[in-house]
Amino acid sequence: MSTRRFKLRYNPHMLKIRKATEDDISLILDFIRELAEYERAPQEAVATAEDLRRDGFSSEPRFYVEIAEWGGQPAGFALWFFNYSTWLGKPGLYLEDLFVRPSFRRKGIGKALLTHLAKVAIEKGCGRYQWQVLDWNTPAIEFYESLGAKAMKEWIPMRVTGDALHKLSQQSSSYTERHKL
Repeated sequence: MSTRRFKLRYNPHMLKIRKATEDDISLILDFIRELAEYERAPQEAVATAEDLRRDGFSSEPRFYVEIAEWGGQPAGFALWFFNYSTWLGKPGLYLEDLFVRPSFRRKGIGKALLTHLAKVAIEKGCGRYQWQVLDWNTPAIEFYESLGAKAMKEWIPMRVTGDALHKLSQQSSSYTERHKL
């Protein structure tokens, strides 16, 4: 592990973190596309403005977004939602996306977003706060570890999407045969 220290401090007069509104949808899409480019998967970012409006800005939002501004300029974002830990018997906060534009990095904005969401997690009674990081993103891994995050190497994320999801939904089981969903 690197001995690099991450004691970044931000200028509170320059940084503002605010809840996103429906007016921010195009900005959120820009952040999502920039993050996908950074993560070497721009073709996978297919969300539309209507998707974000429907799922994040309706009467029952499925996600929330915090926008970081530096000197009044959009600098980064965090998209998150609640999950639930059956073992803890408490909700959890799951950070889906965290992104700071390259020209705004090394100013403490990422750390400020992370600590802001840690406060939200505590205020909402969450038992945990978690996210994923790509295995090749060593600077981010080191940064997260410096904040006290622990890699959960014993867990392997699993995902079913696209055609595989549709195929799985069509498979029969003794339960679905007896109980038409």
